[in-house]
Amino acid sequence: MTSKASLNALAPSVFDGINYQVWDVCMEAYLDASDLWEVVSEEYEVPPLSNNPTMAQIKLHNEMRQRKSKAKASLFAVVSSTIFTRIITLKTANEIWNFLKKEYEGNE
Repeated sequence: MTSKASLNALAPSVFDGINYQVWDVCMEAYLDASDLWEVVSEEYEVPPLSNNPTMAQIKLHNEMRQRKSKAKASLFAVVSSTIFTRIITLKTANEIWNFLKKEYEGNE
């Protein structure tokens, strides 16, 4: 089994508003293993490319944008449709994470 396939097998179950603390721990571990936790835990902007970027700058820029998109998609993929409709308008993975924490942490 490839590392990507085994990581997908470890993806947390769909969060439906119950057992937030368990889901939170599993999701953080999953995002960390996917090299996406930093994107979720820290809000940052991807700076625009300069007028004459090097190939290394273009590659880094694309990787940063891709990581932000992957983190957001990862969170969208592991919430119920009811919760999804509440977070769909949030722009970043960090906003989604903070919203879920505020809404569900300590509500059990």
